[in-house]
Amino acid sequence: MAKKRAVNLSGVPPGISRRDFIKFCSIMAAGMGLPPAFAPRIAAAITASKRPPVVWLSAQECTGCTETLLRTDHPAFADLILDLISLDYSETLNSGAGHQSEAWRKEIVSDNEGKFILVCEGSFPVKDGGIYCQIAGRPVVEILRETAPKAAAIIAIGSCASWGGVPSASPNPTGATAVDRIIVDRPVINIPGCPPNPYNFLSTVLYYVTFKKLPDLDSRGRPRFAYGRLIHENCERRPHFDAGRFAEQFGDDGHRKGWCLYKLGCKGPETFNNCPTLRYNDVGVWPVNVGHPCFGCSEQGVGFDEPLFSPARPTYITPPTQFAKARPDGGAGGSTLAAAGVGAVVGAAAVAAGVSLGKKDKDHGEE
Repeated sequence: MAKKRAVNLSGVPPGISRRDFIKFCSIMAAGMGLPPAFAPRIAAAITASKRPPVVWLSAQECTGCTETLLRTDHPAFADLILDLISLDYSETLNSGAGHQSEAWRKEIVSDNEGKFILVCEGSFPVKDGGIYCQIAGRPVVEILRETAPKAAAIIAIGSCASWGGVPSASPNPTGATAVDRIIVDRPVINIPGCPPNPYNFLSTVLYYVTFKKLPDLDSRGRPRFAYGRLIHENCERRPHFDAGRFAEQFGDDGHRKGWCLYKLGCKGPETFNNCPTLRYNDVGVWPVNVGHPCFGCSEQGVGFDEPLFSPARPTYITPPTQFAKARPDGGAGGSTLAAAGVGAVVGAAAVAAGVSLGKKDKDHGEE
């Protein structure tokens, strides 16, 4: 039998039981697409005495990404993240302000060049020299340009930092721009969402801290472990799509029965994210399971560039990852739906007449 690797748990963050800590590390390993055997390495990284400094820049944003991070409790993010990393500078959470805060940021960057993680929240305006968002009298885009080359890793959290988000919606008067359009000579990890699931961010940081390298990224800089599949593939309403059962309007019989929300504008067929499997708020909710269609907040060119309730563009339909059961009347139980290919054709025929199906599109998915 293979000998299990011993785990030093002396550095477990306070307020977290050893049992919950090991469970957390195993869950994080699974979330990164790694086998449970990697949990000891993750535990060792978390409990290491040397924590990577983090500089957190805030540009054009609503602070929703910071808020969602602060409200995780599984275990409490405030307990864990302060022991996993050293959040040395955050414009939202700093205890100091003004000249004191800016001097501290410069000192952190100077003393930890090539060692700190740069996290960017919000889009960065570039029009008119970036005057539309300033920190300490300087355009924040200037601060980004001088800080990014000195960072060990750069993470763009949220759709504003990843794609431009709400501030970049037409007519984009400030020239709001994504981080990777400004920093073009360094890899930028995009964690899109409005807000993103905090565990996608946490898993990315854990991966970097554990393995000292970036996770596998797709063509748009997103970690594949979180954004490798369409929402449509894992949606609990997928059997109704395959069977051609759709809610026609909010509150109708199909809506109350939990039928597919495609006709109400669900963007699940063109949005890559793990919302149906990871879910939010540590209580197992996400928009679709509470009756609202996905509006594609994490997908470039979808969430903030298309009308909210317009139909999705299912450029290709993939089989579901699970074959759930559904009765013809829309209830649970009964016979399993037909094979994925047949079911998908039924659903596709109902929603995509004239739309090219079965083909991957560079603008909507993988390369």
